[in-house]
Amino acid sequence: MGELGAFLKLDRVEIPERDPKERISDYREFLGTLPLEGLAGQAARCMECGVPFCHHGCPVNNLIPDWNDLVFRDRWQEAIEQLHRTNNFPEFTGRLCPAPCEAACVLEIREGEAVTIKQIELAIIDRAWREGWVTPRPATRQTGRSIAVIGSGPAGLACAQQLARAGHTVRVYERDEAAGGLVRFGVPDFKIDKHVVERRVAQLRAEGVEFRFGVEVGVDLDPDELRAHHEAVVIATGSRVPRDLPVGGRELGGVHFAMDYLYQRNRFVARAFGPEVAAPPPAPAEADTISAAGRHVVVIGGGDTGADCVANAHREGARSVTQIELIGEPPPFRPDALSPWPRWPMKLRMPYALKEGGERDFAISTTELSGSDGRLERLHWARNTGTPPFETIAGTEESRPADLVLLAMGFVGPEPALLGALGVERDGRGNAAAPLYATSVEGIFAAGDARRGQSLIVWAINEGRQCARAVERWLERTPPGS
Repeated sequence: MGELGAFLKLDRVEIPERDPKERISDYREFLGTLPLEGLAGQAARCMECGVPFCHHGCPVNNLIPDWNDLVFRDRWQEAIEQLHRTNNFPEFTGRLCPAPCEAACVLEIREGEAVTIKQIELAIIDRAWREGWVTPRPATRQTGRSIAVIGSGPAGLACAQQLARAGHTVRVYERDEAAGGLVRFGVPDFKIDKHVVERRVAQLRAEGVEFRFGVEVGVDLDPDELRAHHEAVVIATGSRVPRDLPVGGRELGGVHFAMDYLYQRNRFVARAFGPEVAAPPPAPAEADTISAAGRHVVVIGGGDTGADCVANAHREGARSVTQIELIGEPPPFRPDALSPWPRWPMKLRMPYALKEGGERDFAISTTELSGSDGRLERLHWARNTGTPPFETIAGTEESRPADLVLLAMGFVGPEPALLGALGVERDGRGNAAAPLYATSVEGIFAAGDARRGQSLIVWAINEGRQCARAVERWLERTPPGS
């Protein structure tokens, strides 16, 4: 497996990034990969573990040691075949996944020494596309069974692809103008170019998947009509209800949910640089445009969504950018008492966006938003204890200028209207109640964040694949037309 003892001789080399000072002037992807020789060396570091804990860390169960070994031996085409056995969209995960597999790598017992799994994965799939090794795989026979998939994020796309390859007729209903969900409209182009998404959507079309864009089930299409046309329905609409901030001044102009801002920015980039879509919405009126240009921006929330807001604000030319988090500052190294290997370490990380500029502060509770004439002018906060219930500390109150506040505090569940229209029961957290992917309504299934709650892209792909299996098992025991 790889080169015997290579992990003792070769250091981990991080994925190369474009210089932050350069990249904030454009919307091009900022991550790259090492040259082939360097990648072979990184793959050689993979050990022949008796128990490869990277499998434990990877939600799609990627056969990581196998394709690391194939890269080391310069058998790249076999590597992509192995990678595609478990992951429909490695170009998505190779760019966007936080790589829990690396946290679980046996070499990571010595912190910072894990195999660069994510970089190798990205290099495999990018080379496979360049070489023409990724081609449509349409079914050799058709079953005549019809399935509707509501939502075209990673979970919906993975489910649709698996079902189409099994020979079923699959139609994806998407209320936006293009496929991809938050990968398309939430994640910025400088993290994943949208031509990368369109390339994969074209493959699904060639495999027989039909897309209906601009169609919101329950608004543009009656749920009864949907069920009349399809034997099974998969809900893959994600977790899209944002967590709000219940403080005084929330109603002021200039306070927005992060995803509203990111949708506008991604559509701006699409209009300017492509890819073109058939029926794009018009650009928002000036009064409705959310812009960071020349403003004091405060992003509330420290996750990936918050980082994407920070990075977009840099590219717009914000006057200042501050990101604040409710929790206390994590330790700089893996705290083994709290998150021991191979669990995901709860430690301090430097987001890509803060490498580009801006400030970050921890253990901050927003107490009020203030302004005049209906417009936001200042944000007021206090320090808190850093741990639940995050009690504020007397005497730490302060305020700062803020023309734009973006709420990036996560999501609380799927939009309830669709679940209600389909008669689907919800669990205690508001998600579709579907322990084994089948919901309370016969023939209706759920996958991804709509079922499990806000999670990682790699979990969404896994959920789509597993849900497709559940649908197939249901079809096998359910006669057509019943």
